[in-house]
Amino acid sequence: MLRVLLVTDTDKPIGDLREALARLGYDMLPEAATPQALPKVVESERPDVVIIDTESPSRDTLEQLAVMNETAPRPVLMFSSDANQQLIHAAVGAGVTAYLVEGLAAERLAPILEVALARFAHEAKLRQRLHQVEGELADRKMIDRAKRLLMDRRKMSEQEAYATLRKRAMDQGIKVAEVARQLVSMADLLG
Repeated sequence: MLRVLLVTDTDKPIGDLREALARLGYDMLPEAATPQALPKVVESERPDVVIIDTESPSRDTLEQLAVMNETAPRPVLMFSSDANQQLIHAAVGAGVTAYLVEGLAAERLAPILEVALARFAHEAKLRQRLHQVEGELADRKMIDRAKRLLMDRRKMSEQEAYATLRKRAMDQGIKVAEVARQLVSMADLLG
């Protein structure tokens, strides 16, 4: 059962939204949060999804959302009366998964939540893959740098330099990239 945190910066009651979500089987956190408390409440309550109800998302709301997205990303649905395209782009940039303009019927909540959750999961996989590829690229650059050091200082060919790194890695039971890091660090230390 998904835990849902409601966030509001309006005076309008959100009891109808809370009741509709509860009827659909979602576990509603007892208190609605303010945008200013968003990162703190998400950290302490650990909801599965955040729903923000706002007339028009303020800069403060978007900033708090961006902070939350950096420290504890969650799928975020934003209900707003404002259909301004620039504001929608800013909201998505701050971490909003789905931005919906008012007029939402209760029966549409479940499919919208499911789409937002699926989109968030897909984006999380993409972020994870990007992080992995960036790490692999950094390792490759480090290995190339270490090979250049061996080639310059020991007058080795590229193949000999890589074979030396590989043998050292096998002897120590670590990755070639780690041996390369050690070699580059030592070279930097010695000048």
